[in-house]
Amino acid sequence: MSYVFMFLSVATSNMVATSLAREDKKEVQHQISVLLFVGLAGGLFMLFFTKFFGSWALTAFTGPNNVHIVPAANTYVQIRGLAWPAVIVGWVAQSASLGMKDSWGPLKALAIASAINGVGDIVLCSFLGYGIAGAAWATMVSQVVAGYMMIDSLNKKGFNAFAISVPSLDDLRTIFTISAPVFITMMAKVAFYALIIYFATNMGTYTVAAHQVMIQTYWMWTVWGEPLSQTAQSFMPELLYGINRNLSKARMLLKSLIIIGAILGLILGIVGTAVPWLFPNIFTADQKVIDEMHKVLAPYFISLAVTPAALSLEGTLLAGHDLKFVSLMMSGCFTLGAIVLLLVSSGGFGLPGCWYALIGFQWARFFLCLQRLLSPTGMLYSEESNDYKPEMLKVA
Repeated sequence: MSYVFMFLSVATSNMVATSLAREDKKEVQHQISVLLFVGLAGGLFMLFFTKFFGSWALTAFTGPNNVHIVPAANTYVQIRGLAWPAVIVGWVAQSASLGMKDSWGPLKALAIASAINGVGDIVLCSFLGYGIAGAAWATMVSQVVAGYMMIDSLNKKGFNAFAISVPSLDDLRTIFTISAPVFITMMAKVAFYALIIYFATNMGTYTVAAHQVMIQTYWMWTVWGEPLSQTAQSFMPELLYGINRNLSKARMLLKSLIIIGAILGLILGIVGTAVPWLFPNIFTADQKVIDEMHKVLAPYFISLAVTPAALSLEGTLLAGHDLKFVSLMMSGCFTLGAIVLLLVSSGGFGLPGCWYALIGFQWARFFLCLQRLLSPTGMLYSEESNDYKPEMLKVA
């Protein structure tokens, strides 16, 4: 459910990068203050939602055949839920830093948080035997620490991250103009992955255990492609509609991002597939679970290989404020993907069928975004067009 709020991260980096391209630091401070308030409000809302409706949501999601896992899952979710405000505020602060082309501050914060999480997992789970609750406490504490360090990083850049402002109607309208399409995009992604988990959950305990291993490692590797999207969102605004607009350099940057994405995707696909294939005992000793894991290695590789390049293309479209296309494209991919999932599930294709549906979802995103950006009338070739400038966003 945290991915529902990823639109705030995208909106923050987009708005901050655009204002900095115009050299308007006062506007940057105002945007940070307003977005931090929105992030805090969203975090508090999710904190109370998790507290009072967490068990209900888990029960509805797991289905009647897996009710026995709800108590353990709810223990984990309730503890993790305590960090909701810190998580979303931290995302806004992190995205603001990235919009300023500063990655070292967020990197330090995440490195320290990861170390706390790793040490906490080992101590609480392996030595003290707290099990799933120990894992939740370790992650929750690390997220709170990361959130504070993200805010501190902004303060060191000369901005006041503690000056939270209640947004005006104009502020909300501006945020909504950018966030609404991004929200639809994020929801489409979240909903598609949730559908895969839902269908896998109804295939039995061994299948859902195998899927959780594969999808969690898949998400771990796809994170490596996110910097390409963030690079596009941080550097493209200056080239597309900054004071020194230069579409030729923007095209060169996109070409570099695609090449890097293709190489990175191939490396991640090989390494990511090799780990559960050659070293499955890292995750489980149950042979039935391992057998289910090995059934999806081929679609796992094909889906993972294209992800970094696809993210770089989506980041460029977001930087160019081509938000209507992105939201429609993702909605279409989700709709078709959901239909395919229903067909493969009812057709008895098992877990591999779900993963082959993921292949279609990922590659469709890649080709549609690529076609959009290479279009002669697209943002990278419209030398005289104002269609993609932020001032014209409402009209577009």
